[in-house]
Amino acid sequence: MGVISNVRSVDRSQAGEDYPLSAVPPESRKPLWSLAPLLMGFALTSTTLFAGGTIGPAFQFTDILLLVLIGNLLLGVYCAALGFIAAKSGLTTVLMARFSFGNVGSRWVDFVLGFTQIGWYAVTNAFVADALNQLIGLPPSINWLIILFFNYAFCATAYFGYTAMDWLSRLAVPAMLILIAISLTLAVGDGGTFAELQAIAPREELGFGAALAVIVGTFISGGTQSTNWSRFADSGKNAVIGTLVAFFLINGLLVFAGAFCTLVYGTQDIVQAMAQQGILAAGLVLLILNVWTTQDNTIYAFSVAGANMFRTRKRTWFVLGGATLALVFSLAGIYNLLVPYLIFLGTVIPPVGGIIMVDFWLRHRGRFPDLRTSLPAFNWAGIIAYVIASISAYLSAQSQFGIAPLNGIVIAAVLYAVLIRVIHQPIRTAIE
Repeated sequence: MGVISNVRSVDRSQAGEDYPLSAVPPESRKPLWSLAPLLMGFALTSTTLFAGGTIGPAFQFTDILLLVLIGNLLLGVYCAALGFIAAKSGLTTVLMARFSFGNVGSRWVDFVLGFTQIGWYAVTNAFVADALNQLIGLPPSINWLIILFFNYAFCATAYFGYTAMDWLSRLAVPAMLILIAISLTLAVGDGGTFAELQAIAPREELGFGAALAVIVGTFISGGTQSTNWSRFADSGKNAVIGTLVAFFLINGLLVFAGAFCTLVYGTQDIVQAMAQQGILAAGLVLLILNVWTTQDNTIYAFSVAGANMFRTRKRTWFVLGGATLALVFSLAGIYNLLVPYLIFLGTVIPPVGGIIMVDFWLRHRGRFPDLRTSLPAFNWAGIIAYVIASISAYLSAQSQFGIAPLNGIVIAAVLYAVLIRVIHQPIRTAIE
């Protein structure tokens, strides 16, 4: 009884910071109607449109539909598997990593997941400034001011945590879906019949496997950290449903929208397509809502990773500190490094998810130990599997062999399953 009371006391003390160093307790869990919009808002991101724009000119219309279906199904299943574990354990990815990488070794996961999110935050802020230059003619000379304003505006809901992000998503997601539906309806009218769309010949070359790698790789880094919100689910079933809605349906919708707009209007940016459709004002609303619901999730993910790295409950410090660091990156021109950055993300992040899933189901039999359990500094089975899988994913990306992010996940999972049998790590039972 005393142990349970102590756990609840720790949980209550972390409630205001969204439990950065503990499991989410039962009384703070959320129903599907709260969780799903938040995850959907996270998945509604402009970079996914660009992924669609990449595959659009290289395939016929029916091939695009097949790619969107397969690519987002793979992404959705991966994210849903992690979401189920998060709901069962109440833990974020970085907290789960303590068991599969060790108390010290897991800090590499904190660093990789945290700083990749800061990179995304910086890139997207620069993207907003560039979009406003092109759409409404704002002079590039004031880009620094635009970036400064949105850099801190977008992190406001992340500072206040799940509740503020939840309310933003409830308002923003329906509005975004309505605007996208209007734009796609107009695009269907402009694009002609199905036969006319199918008759459009591909203008570029891109292999089927490479196209799947683009679809999966563009958002798999974010999907690996979707546990920051699926851990709040009131059941494993609702975590799976909410995650699939976000990463299969919504992410798939955006990939299709980017590909379709490229076919019809020659641009993968649905906001620019809206400008051509004569609904620029709606496009600007979509741009701001689209970016905001992703940016607050992004900086939130950094704050969770930072709090775990330094073992502090003050998550909000990392929201403000991370936003300031992102501001420096934005003004320094990180936008120009987007492509190699995407390759880096697809290489080093997915293996973490593969290792965590095997650690949860195979090593811990579906239940993690209590976080206060004494852990070794390094879990060498996890570290070795991660390094080999990351290198393999990078090499497969360079050679365009298979789907690099999925290669990393599978190799990491198989290696870890073998290595935990060879390199002994004691299994501890969770506190009842």
